[in-house]
Amino acid sequence: MYKIGVVGPPPSVERILEVADEFEHEIEFVPIPYDDAKSVSSIVLEYSRECDGWFFSGPIPYTIAKSVLSPDANIVYCPPTGSNLYRCFIRMSIDCGEVVKCVSVDMIDSERKYLHESLHELDIPLEDHHILTYDENYDAQKITQYHLDLWKAGKTQGVFTTLSSVERALKAEGIPVYRVLMTKMEIKQVMKIVIEKAKSSYFKDTQIGVEIIELEEMDKIAERSKTRFHLQHLELKIRQTLLLLCEKLDGSLLANGNGRYQIFSTRGAIQREIEMLRNTVRQLSLDADVPVAVGVGFGETAFSAENNARKAIQHAKERPESGIVIVQDDGVILEAVGEADQLSYSFRSNDKELLEKLNKANVSIKTYNKIEALVQRMGWGAFTTTDIAEYLSMTVRNAQRIMGSLCEYGLAELIGEEQQGVRGRPKKMYMLKN
Repeated sequence: MYKIGVVGPPPSVERILEVADEFEHEIEFVPIPYDDAKSVSSIVLEYSRECDGWFFSGPIPYTIAKSVLSPDANIVYCPPTGSNLYRCFIRMSIDCGEVVKCVSVDMIDSERKYLHESLHELDIPLEDHHILTYDENYDAQKITQYHLDLWKAGKTQGVFTTLSSVERALKAEGIPVYRVLMTKMEIKQVMKIVIEKAKSSYFKDTQIGVEIIELEEMDKIAERSKTRFHLQHLELKIRQTLLLLCEKLDGSLLANGNGRYQIFSTRGAIQREIEMLRNTVRQLSLDADVPVAVGVGFGETAFSAENNARKAIQHAKERPESGIVIVQDDGVILEAVGEADQLSYSFRSNDKELLEKLNKANVSIKTYNKIEALVQRMGWGAFTTTDIAEYLSMTVRNAQRIMGSLCEYGLAELIGEEQQGVRGRPKKMYMLKN
């Protein structure tokens, strides 16, 4: 059964669970209420192994959790659509017996755009409203005081707040205050998304995964063998090390001969044990004193997963430091997996115009995407061919040819020169075009 953690203040969690009862029984929604949003970080870390997804009551806990959870985590919240703000205006107008024109509103800074759009659609001048935005490190007392000062000065008829703590404090002061809450329709729409993501994640997790582990230069090991049985003892040691990994992956080991081995498992198990795979590679390299390359492939079938693993191992062997390379079923390549300089890019594209230009420039989509991914990861506003050559393990001459061709067909541009020393020619500075 899929488990979705519902995180928010108690009233918001109860509201979400009311709607959750309408959904299918294979989904379990786990209520995790809090009194202070600042406790969200510890909550998601505590329950991360139990939950297949997260439904947050609003942008504040969502923003906090996003900085703690992995980038591919299944997390959602109800973004403001305007209906929740309109609801506050209508309720307050009914309670006051007059049309509300002057209110103070607080909202997390990331939702400022939605707030202004909603007010604009209501056709109410912004000067009649006092808007306070804040980040996830907010001070509830300061926000409460902001609303309180405006109310006492007679500048507002009431308050719309996104924070339950501010709502409680202002109610104690006798001020008309209304929570900007998500509507049931919004909850239903977002709930469908988090459920579909959880199911999709499960099917992806159970995809077939194949690891090809190759000890390069095995022939040299035989030549270096000082005793008759040295190679056989080494092979037994390698198998023992790989069987420990295989046991952890709940997979099966196949020896292809000449230092090449395959492990069949699932995508989820392999992704969870990347660190153990890295440790295994280091151990094999030390035991055999040769470089070790690893190619991992994911796919819907054993054939597609194995085919992707072969592409990955070939790619890994082309890199000077070998390491782990993953080829996913969607055409995405991950280099130096689990390391600080991990790089992700695709060898596919549906952009016909881009492919046509690259074909004329004689540059592959894989090389172009790899350069683009490197530039984004490094945060380069401009770069030289030496930078490209160093990070992508190619000659400077090859990098110059590639960048020259990209410039010729409008995919990059020469923006300046860099003189690093007294002698020598200045280096040309390039920038990729969007």
